[in-house]
Amino acid sequence: MKCVLVDRDSLDKGDLDFSCLARHVSNIEIHKHVANEQLLDLINNADIVISNKVILDRQTLSACENLKLICVAATGTNNIDIQAASELGIAVSNARAYATPSVTEHVFALILNLMRNLTDYQVAACDGHWSGSHEFCYIEKPIVELSGKVLGIVGYGELGKAVARLARAFGMTVLISQRPGVSGLTEGRLSLVDMLPQIDVLTLHCPLDVNTANLIDIKMLKLMKPEAILINTARGGIINEDDLVEALSNGFIAGAGIDVLEKEPPDVDNVLLNQAGLNLVITPHVAWASRESRQRLVVEICKNIESFNTGKVRNAVTA
Repeated sequence: MKCVLVDRDSLDKGDLDFSCLARHVSNIEIHKHVANEQLLDLINNADIVISNKVILDRQTLSACENLKLICVAATGTNNIDIQAASELGIAVSNARAYATPSVTEHVFALILNLMRNLTDYQVAACDGHWSGSHEFCYIEKPIVELSGKVLGIVGYGELGKAVARLARAFGMTVLISQRPGVSGLTEGRLSLVDMLPQIDVLTLHCPLDVNTANLIDIKMLKLMKPEAILINTARGGIINEDDLVEALSNGFIAGAGIDVLEKEPPDVDNVLLNQAGLNLVITPHVAWASRESRQRLVVEICKNIESFNTGKVRNAVTA
């Protein structure tokens, strides 16, 4: 069995242990980064491919006659043509629940940063404003408590439920949106349109698909309270980036914490990256990336391969 890991640099910075792979695969090739034009030459004889974000489309999969298993080094699988894989008899396994503590902690890091204006206060403490204050403290920006506020969640799977638990620990009330694309209302859920005017924080934990692309556009943003904030650690394409800038510029919402952009890595002229003065915090798709989380991811990949070797597809992703 030949196994090829095509984009190690996307998950490892020299701090992870990959030894479990050698226990399940005798022939392993690990590549730090693979350019598109190199991909087919590297994987065309592979039995197993491990990919985080490298795109495996129908044309590529059709040329890989030995390929039996794709291990996605992530939960999201939008970089894989799942339908083509199914038709070609290639199993696809993803990794699940490995990043829950890391993502949920990052969500609240963004929320607390925005609600307490931590970035601005860090600057004020170091640029002379605090030193020049007549008082022992320097209170110039709003500081808002989470206790008593309402959190709205879109996407109530593993991550959404974990975020809800932390929110309740902060004393927040939690509202849950009906899954986009599902008709009718499940008990305990609200339509997104009905939920948005009620919440102080909106956090997204749904996949990017035909039902969620551009889900949060200017129409939805205008439904939110002017003092509300938006958090996205899911996928960039769920939010219309131009509309978010418009909403922040015009005070339709108070702030946003964004860990994902529509194109990654982004162009230097991305509309969100140069918005000085707006209450916007952007991190470079690292919510998932604690060392502990990334090591759990490696273990999940090894478990998927181990299971496949016994004839079972673990964490199977189907069309």
